[in-house]
Amino acid sequence: MNQCPKCGYLRTAKDAPIHRDICPGCGIAINKWLARADRVAPLTSAPSIDEPPRMGVREHFMQLPGRVDTASLYGRGLLSVGLALWALWFMAHGIDWAIIGGSFMHNINLPFHEFGHVLFSPLGRFMAILGGSLFQVLLPLILLVAFSFFHHDNYAASVTLWWCGQSLVDLAPYIADAPYRAMPLVGGGGEASHDWGNLLVMTGTLDSAQAFARFSFILGVGIMFAALGWGVCLLLKQRRQLSA
Repeated sequence: MNQCPKCGYLRTAKDAPIHRDICPGCGIAINKWLARADRVAPLTSAPSIDEPPRMGVREHFMQLPGRVDTASLYGRGLLSVGLALWALWFMAHGIDWAIIGGSFMHNINLPFHEFGHVLFSPLGRFMAILGGSLFQVLLPLILLVAFSFFHHDNYAASVTLWWCGQSLVDLAPYIADAPYRAMPLVGGGGEASHDWGNLLVMTGTLDSAQAFARFSFILGVGIMFAALGWGVCLLLKQRRQLSA
């Protein structure tokens, strides 16, 4: 071997033949070094076949399902258009109980709101009151995790994120009504059963009810449109895959 595998020294005619196995540059015994390198290399450089490739957060949430077909693409496209128009409807009317409370989504949110009171009741009175609003917002996020991480359906996850935003919009009139307690309540519980009236009195923030309501509404609308953007990006990626 004319070149040392360790230091790269290139042997010349001046180097004595007797030292052919010894590198004049670094002094290693070349054959022994190569034998040792052959034994160590599989332990140090061989890639693990069991280790899955690492995926970033963006790559995960932009994954498409294994099966992509035209029917689901256009069906989901129509659903996105419908959700976008619905989000615009809510945004255009602002914090209006007649619009928000009279919507189909309010009837979806209400049973989960009531269940949240029961679910959080072991944690004390404050959490039992807050639990209704908290669970109606958390449930869509729980479904998002289930769809994205267990069912590998990120478009369905984007729809549940839209629902989370709408749940925040749904809460805005309830929060705004805290100083007045004029909204009709489930079961006719009266003023004493007003969740946000009680919560804001307990925290000494009743004067900030309108600010909290606006924040819930604006955050909700923002999440709804972010979810729509996510869904549309997935559909465009799916369309490119079908065209390839």
